[in-house]
Amino acid sequence: MSEKTYEVRTYGCQMNVHDSERLSGLLEGAGYVRAPEGADGDADVVVFNTCAVRENADNKLYGNLGRLAPMKTKRPGMQIAVGGCLAQKDRDTITKRAPWVDVVFGTHNIGKLPVLLERARVQEEAQVEIAESLEAFPSTLPTRRESAYAAWVSISVGCNNTCTFCIVPALRGKEKDRRTGDILAEIEALVEEGVSEITLLGQNVNAYGSDIGDREAFSKLLRACGKIDGLERVRFTSPHPRDFTDDVIAAMAETPNVMPQLHMPLQSGSDTILKAMRRSYRQERFLGIIEKVRAAMPDAAISTDIIVGFPGETEEDFEQTMHTVREARFANAFTFQYSIRPGTPAATMENQIPKEVVQERYMRLVALQEEISWEENKKQVGRTLDVMVAEGEGRKDGATLRLSGRAADNRLVHFTKPEQDVRPGDVVTVEITYAAPHHLLAEGETQAVRRTRAGDAWEKRNAEPQQGPGVMLGLPKIGVPEPLPAATGGCSVG
Repeated sequence: MSEKTYEVRTYGCQMNVHDSERLSGLLEGAGYVRAPEGADGDADVVVFNTCAVRENADNKLYGNLGRLAPMKTKRPGMQIAVGGCLAQKDRDTITKRAPWVDVVFGTHNIGKLPVLLERARVQEEAQVEIAESLEAFPSTLPTRRESAYAAWVSISVGCNNTCTFCIVPALRGKEKDRRTGDILAEIEALVEEGVSEITLLGQNVNAYGSDIGDREAFSKLLRACGKIDGLERVRFTSPHPRDFTDDVIAAMAETPNVMPQLHMPLQSGSDTILKAMRRSYRQERFLGIIEKVRAAMPDAAISTDIIVGFPGETEEDFEQTMHTVREARFANAFTFQYSIRPGTPAATMENQIPKEVVQERYMRLVALQEEISWEENKKQVGRTLDVMVAEGEGRKDGATLRLSGRAADNRLVHFTKPEQDVRPGDVVTVEITYAAPHHLLAEGETQAVRRTRAGDAWEKRNAEPQQGPGVMLGLPKIGVPEPLPAATGGCSVG
């Protein structure tokens, strides 16, 4: 009898990506194996880990479910599960609109997936189970990590903010912090397995410590990460300007393995719109944070999220956003056209902006940011940088005979493939010779190659493909995910 296969399809933010690693670990722990790449629904179990914050999120889900319906008819025993934020929001609606779905589960009970699949199989009816609060901190679940050298580490779940454009707090609940000792134990175990870069993850990561009333808990956590031998790079996403305090800036600047990179969501540069969004800072406060970060870390690369066309946004409001972008000089920005997000206060606000106006403003903002990104990248030409080699970052590497990786500030660097064998997780030293708006090139010879334990871990994983269950987060054995991608759809964490 052949092993049963599974496929997990992920939509949304980094939190969803990390949750999908846990879903994969749970399924492998239950005896499933991952379906081959390109299976496109041809698996025994297909899981949709959904996002609910985009206007067309449900249309996308039901369209994909519809395409699977005939495949399920032809394949006896195939099961379909829907989880994540949209499942938490729509609940019974999913099985009414798509009665061929076997399991619906929420953001708070992802650990129940294998049990629900088995129950649906035995009882031959759909199982819908939506927990209203967190049953167990997700990091105690098994995880199938996608990378041998870079790992997400969740430090909190949920969010206490009430931004009018965001439905996340309603779906993921109030913020709940993880114990510092458990976080550090997980990181130490990851490093022991060969991981050299970790990204601390939370819906509002720098509010960490609110559970215990310690406003400096996050900066203390960053400094504690600096004491872990073998941990070369520490990143975090996403902070909130409200909670971004001077002690965090000091910890970043004074802890060598905390990278000079910051993703700080702006959302709007207009004080009027920020108030309507219920963002608890104003333009002056935001630019003040940027100024302090640059004073402490002159080479820091700062990125952001911006929403264009929020209800009531005037041309003057938009110009304030453009002004803030010119002043902040972001390395890059993830820009979004506002779309109605069902269940949010903004969805019913008056003065919704016409689509053509939003589009025109959006194009102006993108053009401005493109110009700034290119100018900031040009400043890197002539610099010598240490680049951690990545896997899958350069789509044209095969044709160009290059490799790709990330500099300390998270800029993408494509470099000439050296004669010496280089593996993902290894570190190369290169000189930047050319800059484009979204990447850097190092076209000369590689100056140095440092083989690392992370590279050894990647080599071992690829020589002996991982089988069976994932490894427990925060417990003695740990596995690993992919280098941090930017969230380009779904919720703007922070």
